[in-house]
Amino acid sequence: MLWVNLRRGLIVSAIFFVLLGLAYPLATTGVGQALFDDRANGSLGKNGSTLIGQQWKGAQWFQGRPDGGDPTATGGSNLGPRSKELVDLYKKRAVALEKQGIKPTPDLVAASGSGIDPDISPRAAYAQVDTVAAARHLPKDRVHALVADRVHGPQWGFLGASHVNVLELNEALSGL
Repeated sequence: MLWVNLRRGLIVSAIFFVLLGLAYPLATTGVGQALFDDRANGSLGKNGSTLIGQQWKGAQWFQGRPDGGDPTATGGSNLGPRSKELVDLYKKRAVALEKQGIKPTPDLVAASGSGIDPDISPRAAYAQVDTVAAARHLPKDRVHALVADRVHGPQWGFLGASHVNVLELNEALSGL
């Protein structure tokens, strides 16, 4: 009787291993690759993933949120709204932006909650147009139009706010 039960248990385990350990993961991976290739592969652009914010050096690039340069170090700073250290940090960032000729906006001064937000508001992108255009010796209206073409509206027309993906914008900028 023991051997019969053991044999049944091994057969059921083998069946579930094949179904849930091999067939299901292969099927979901296949469907993901067939129908959602870009998303299934991490939404990769020429310079990295459009889902992870990156740091861009120099006035010739649009700047994203002032998150850290390490995409594996996610999370906020734990500094509260009354923190003097946080206020001083925001002032320091605002002064640095003004020195570059960029009018500070909240998302260019404040880091995101995740620490890896790849998007900025259209207002923050437009605030950088003059600086980027001057650094690249491009007409302002051409750079402004580039930003306008990269503004993503709310998801399904009503969820969230309009945003600009900084990686997509800088990749388009490098193509000019």
